[in-house]
Amino acid sequence: MTITAVGFDLDETLAVPVRDRATILSDAADVAGAPSLSREAYLDAHARNLTRETRTPIFADLLDDHDADVDPAAVAAAYRREIADALVPVPGVEAFLRQLRETYRTGLLTNGPRVAQRDKLLTLGWTDLFDVALVTGELDAGKPDPAAFAALIDALGSEPVETAFVGDDVDADIAGAADAGLVPVQVRYEGGPEASPRAAVQLRRDDLVDRLPDVLADL
Repeated sequence: MTITAVGFDLDETLAVPVRDRATILSDAADVAGAPSLSREAYLDAHARNLTRETRTPIFADLLDDHDADVDPAAVAAAYRREIADALVPVPGVEAFLRQLRETYRTGLLTNGPRVAQRDKLLTLGWTDLFDVALVTGELDAGKPDPAAFAALIDALGSEPVETAFVGDDVDADIAGAADAGLVPVQVRYEGGPEASPRAAVQLRRDDLVDRLPDVLADL
């Protein structure tokens, strides 16, 4: 087997917030005049809305559980601004990805509404960093659905067994990629998801830039 293409997750794999996400959510709720919203409830609502245009339906779901007269679109906009202010690249990853494109076709497959995820790429200055950048808000399915990975494979023009997928989430990234026939590479970090036995390789996020090229060559 020879790897010819590499797909990446975005959040917590290539870019991380400088504040924890529960704090970011709390700050956005305060700015928008919304009641306190839990991170766990947000993640549940996010998982139900992976193919949406915006985060507004996510916050509409959350606000349904509260007696509050708050526009969910305003909360979504506040959250998008808070995320944009907090998100930073993993050190060295931009130059690394540009160099990687000299050897492999590179792609991004990120879960989330279109406006939210495209705004992250714009804020990071990554609109042209990959050969292909897919957001599930523009697709018919999100990770871990095999259809999301099939869309990535089709866009990359590669075969699943020749495509590595690099991500942190045990279910969405690692199990999803494995079920779709890709080669999963799990990124690990303190406080992150547990190790997945389905990952072909596991790397510390701090070692991603230095070690991934050798890992890909050995797969």
